[in-house]
Amino acid sequence: MCYAYREVIYVTMGEKLRRARKENKISQAQAAEHLSRQGLEATQAAVSRWERGDVIPNAEQFLCLCQLYGIRDVMARFRPGHSLRGGQLNELGQRRLAEYARLLSLDPEFAAPVTDGDIPHLRTIPLYSLPASAGTGQFLDSSEYELIEVGDTAPVSASFAVRISGDSMLPLFADQQIVYVRQQQTLRSGDIGIFVLNGDAYCKQLGSSGGSAALISLNGEKYQPIVISESDELRVLGKVVS
Repeated sequence: MCYAYREVIYVTMGEKLRRARKENKISQAQAAEHLSRQGLEATQAAVSRWERGDVIPNAEQFLCLCQLYGIRDVMARFRPGHSLRGGQLNELGQRRLAEYARLLSLDPEFAAPVTDGDIPHLRTIPLYSLPASAGTGQFLDSSEYELIEVGDTAPVSASFAVRISGDSMLPLFADQQIVYVRQQQTLRSGDIGIFVLNGDAYCKQLGSSGGSAALISLNGEKYQPIVISESDELRVLGKVVS
């Protein structure tokens, strides 16, 4: 019963994405190109699979498509008259639901106004482990995370959390310490962030060494800067906010 219900939801989402794309006279190739320009890897074949309902886009891809297609009221477009409950989904579906809701709340285009006094008492964010994600190149799309409940000790701007591995960021961050991260694709020199460099995930400070951009360890006596060359593939996943 649950399996059949999930299939209906996925197909309905894909069909509505297809109709929205057609309404805006955007080709599948153009949609894929737009996602790629936003740092969200996608191909025309992937867009086609989403629209057929074979698979669903991840939360970031979905919201980027909604913005491209001019869909402002996401729930009204995709779930009119319904309030989707986590109990209707399996574990993977519940994770996707939580991730969609989290990203919607972080996006100013979809979120309700927030005042300084509106700090959530309790919320859920993904906690990733750097060693588990290293080597995949798909950190935020990885299933290697757990949902943790956080209160007002976590910054309101935090999108996710990571557990640090090793002592390269001492004295600021210790081995196994949890730090909170605001998801963003750009950083300034001196910012500490989460990066994927050639498929490996790091928590480092963005800086320079020998005139080239580099990922810097705060424990500089023990770890040398990782110099970034033109042939390297570097992705910025977010800025550490605690």
